[in-house]
Amino acid sequence: MWNNITACSLWRLSPSFMSSRIQILTPLFIRNYKDFCKDRQTIWTLQNSLCQVMKKTVPTLKCNMFPHCFASNKARYGQYTKTFPVLDGSIPSVCEHVFEENLRNSEACIQRYSELLCKVSKGGGENAILRHTQRNKKLLVRERLKMLLDDETFLELSPFAGFDLPYGNVPAAGCLTGIGKICGVWCVFMANDATVKGGTIYPISVKKQLRAQHIAIQNRLLSVYLVDSGGAFLPLQAELFPDQSHGGRVFYNEAIMSAMKIPQVAVVCGSCTAGGAYLPTMAEETVIVDKIGSMFLAGPPLVKAATGEDISPEDLGGASMHSKVSGCVDHFASSEKEAFECVRNIILTLNYELPPEETLEYDDPLYSAEELLGLAPRGYNYTLHIKLILSRLIDGSRFQEFKAEYGTTLVTGFAHMEGHLVGIVANNGELTHDASLKGSHFVQLCSQRSIPLLFLQNTAPHASEPTSLSQAEDHTNRLKAQASMMAAVACAAVPKITLVIGGCYGNESYAMCGRSFDPNFLFLWPNARVALVDSRHISTFPQAGDDDCTGDDSGLKYLKEKLDEESSAFHSSARLWDDGIILPQNSRKVIAQCLTIMKQQKYQIASRQQYPVIRM
Repeated sequence: MWNNITACSLWRLSPSFMSSRIQILTPLFIRNYKDFCKDRQTIWTLQNSLCQVMKKTVPTLKCNMFPHCFASNKARYGQYTKTFPVLDGSIPSVCEHVFEENLRNSEACIQRYSELLCKVSKGGGENAILRHTQRNKKLLVRERLKMLLDDETFLELSPFAGFDLPYGNVPAAGCLTGIGKICGVWCVFMANDATVKGGTIYPISVKKQLRAQHIAIQNRLLSVYLVDSGGAFLPLQAELFPDQSHGGRVFYNEAIMSAMKIPQVAVVCGSCTAGGAYLPTMAEETVIVDKIGSMFLAGPPLVKAATGEDISPEDLGGASMHSKVSGCVDHFASSEKEAFECVRNIILTLNYELPPEETLEYDDPLYSAEELLGLAPRGYNYTLHIKLILSRLIDGSRFQEFKAEYGTTLVTGFAHMEGHLVGIVANNGELTHDASLKGSHFVQLCSQRSIPLLFLQNTAPHASEPTSLSQAEDHTNRLKAQASMMAAVACAAVPKITLVIGGCYGNESYAMCGRSFDPNFLFLWPNARVALVDSRHISTFPQAGDDDCTGDDSGLKYLKEKLDEESSAFHSSARLWDDGIILPQNSRKVIAQCLTIMKQQKYQIASRQQYPVIRM
């Protein structure tokens, strides 16, 4: 009779030995393994291990003894997900006036969204585009991305960054960032747009690049840099250079990413001046385009001023010099098209073992996504039940609710988004004591089961001050419960996506995985408001520290106007407090795409920390 040692040694046998003896060993094993495997988990482990060996060594062998070992996750669970309860997404007739009011507000927000998007798409304007394409003979940044990326839609991040800033408009912060596929691999790209101020780097440009790098680190995504930069904007150097999160952090991140075995590839398809020259030099592999690509700390004008010497950009730091003499680049390309083909070939050498492409089977929601426009709240008083929104986002409108009767101002439960299982945490009122404890429990449950979390945030305006001892005690208990939920959210070791569908106010936004709690992605609807307090409720707050201005109507009016302007979704997105504004009807597609992107890190090469790749 076999014992545990004999059974375990079976898995150490070579595949060739097993191939010749599998037919003999299998019946013997099946006959005896239950004698020594009294523990049910041990039986399950041995069954799976044996079947894995059989599948590798004898692919044609049919094993009917353990059918569960060969069943895919989809086959085992797909048929059961349709038993989740179906949400009732019909809009009550008594709420139709609220729906219509929300719809009118959403249409106005979307009109502004479309107008700004049209401005952003024009980059630095018609004259700058003509100079870029005709005089400098370069491709536009979106044309470059079209040649680089696979023929699929990509996720653009923060397109409104740089809009209406104190130092002027910087369309898209002077660079495009996003996530797209190259040779089937999801990659973060950072591409300078030289039509915007000649590719000059502004503080918002640095912030956008750092956010893209953070997304690459958090989700372990390959990074591709398309560099065409004129260097830092010197009048704002104090906001660009000295601090920890300023320009130098980009280069620090490059080294850390390389040590984490996150590949980085750069294409020099324009000027790389001053600090910008370090970015391609620190990448693991770099391609430079002949005639238009150049790298130097100081360009020909500064050389002329310092030494009196006349020198061309090509001789000072062109493609031939850096590919043949300095060794700062690894590949010479005669054209931009050749450069992007080279990048695609480099990515094919990364040793990614991605699973075969499979199409997940899922049902569309039972209700139209277009109706989300009437469910996006104009204000907190125009909020309808959150389940009306959920029924238009999740597969088949099916939702397995968790603690449905407890803490009802927070809705938690499980659902699928285009076949991906997610845990949903959604505001449905104030985050009370019971709701916070419920949220804390559910977040820890998802972390325990390795289920990604989706937060639908519509937090209540700041609660009124307590007027009695009982109210003060209630506030204290609520504070403790919210702190518990914050800790659970901060420590949850699963991917997190936050979608602000209404208000993002005060401390409740922290518990709902606001920006400071580091979600993998955070998006806003155009109607969203982001502020410490709601400007429409500002009259209920005392003006701390200045008793004289408490009754000052002009001061209160100014404060309301300032809060109203600064809390709009477009103000937030312009300052990169989020990863972009998305339309309500596109939310399901964007969230599902993010879930797919976050899954790729499971198939990456080993993640063990090591030294970065350094050019010697």
